[in-house]
Amino acid sequence: MTFTAGHKIGLHVRRWVVVLSLGLLVALGWGLQAGGDWPSGVKGGSQPAPIGEHQVADRQGDRAASATAGDALCAAGQPPVAKSPPTAAADWSRFRGPGGMGASDATGLPVSWSASENIAWKTAMPGPGASSPIVFGDHIYLTCYSGHFVPGEPGGSLEQLKRHLMAVRRTDGEILWSQAVAAKLPEEEKIREHGYAASTPAADAERVYVFFGKSGAFAFDHAGKQLWQADVGSKASGWGSAASPVLHKDLVIVNASVESESLVALDKRTGKEKWRAGGIKEAWNTPLVVTAASGRQELIVATAGKVLAFDPDSGKPLWSCKTDIGWYMVPSVVAAQGVVYCLGGRSGVAALAVRAGGSGDVTDSHRLWTSQKGSNVSSPVYHDGHLYWMHEQRGTACCAKADTGEMVYEERLAGAGQVYASPLLAEGRLYYLTRNGMMFVLAAKPKFEQIGTNQLGDRSVFNGSPAVAGNRLLLRSDKYLYCLGK
Repeated sequence: MTFTAGHKIGLHVRRWVVVLSLGLLVALGWGLQAGGDWPSGVKGGSQPAPIGEHQVADRQGDRAASATAGDALCAAGQPPVAKSPPTAAADWSRFRGPGGMGASDATGLPVSWSASENIAWKTAMPGPGASSPIVFGDHIYLTCYSGHFVPGEPGGSLEQLKRHLMAVRRTDGEILWSQAVAAKLPEEEKIREHGYAASTPAADAERVYVFFGKSGAFAFDHAGKQLWQADVGSKASGWGSAASPVLHKDLVIVNASVESESLVALDKRTGKEKWRAGGIKEAWNTPLVVTAASGRQELIVATAGKVLAFDPDSGKPLWSCKTDIGWYMVPSVVAAQGVVYCLGGRSGVAALAVRAGGSGDVTDSHRLWTSQKGSNVSSPVYHDGHLYWMHEQRGTACCAKADTGEMVYEERLAGAGQVYASPLLAEGRLYYLTRNGMMFVLAAKPKFEQIGTNQLGDRSVFNGSPAVAGNRLLLRSDKYLYCLGK
């Protein structure tokens, strides 16, 4: 048979159609095997198992997810291509939101709810945790732990201890995937107050980053594949680790005060260490990148006795300021108009303000004021020239003038109890979450005004700070992740 040029072209086209079709079938096969993106309700036979089965009761019903430690390892075979979820303009993609200071420009957030009202969904957690949820596109990420020292669960051992990173679908609370990381032993036998998962993840378009103390820092893609792990130190503490990773340009910055008394900057892509700064003592807070009046960016961390500033690109020390606070430092700093505000300590001096932009010891030249009113755990928010916070033990809501530290009000909130979560500022309102699941909503103004009181007590502990997902609030307890709103 003689083939014309047209026949030959048609034959080549048919061959390419066959090749492309086979390629598509192979790709679909790998997607089934490795658990790629699926339409709602469709799952491949070899898809990675979630931590627990997920059942929808109704729109306001429970999301049942019974946990098993060590679930959710990726199935064998080629992993799915990682696609970053679509992003919103102001994703809550790190501890305390986009700016790291607990402020949101969201509108339409709820001011009232209960166990039966204004709950869009709630998802049962496979284990406890004190970390906060973050939001990136249509995914919510948070951590928990299992296998040892789980409240209400006898038994377990350090050999069974695992920390989990979970991806939850934002629209309905379904657990999409979970990855378990075995603890690097030896670990502390017990972690007081908050357990083994207190650090909040951070996310960008390519990856999700988590810090699991001496077990290391990790990066995962948005499909749940682990990309790298980096050691930042080998020490442990009876209070565990609490600082959350901070993203800056191409770096992941970790406060490894407990593990190595260091700030450690890692390459986002590879996990390779880029710089390390020492002298970070008794600091359980998350660092903050601030901008001085000169325009210089500074990485600020509060440590025992001093506030320290570093060049976030190189780790070079810039300045230090004595705090006169005689305790370890837990609250994270906030900043406005080139001034850094810091709370901490249980007695004596408990707050101070220092102007950024200095060099060397700036205690005499840049420290603006100190105060004996502050908090030992929860961080403050800044709004319109004032600082707002709650005392972690006394259940008092506080407001102070940012320029002088002078107290404006200090009001006890009935039934508050302990407060470990940091506040949220949104729509001119302050949201304060207590450890017993009570949320107080106050007006963000220098005259005390209580707008509402809400209760979500589920017989567990609420240690994580609130997060924002569009016009909804996210709260996590040791038992559930709640999505509040319409």
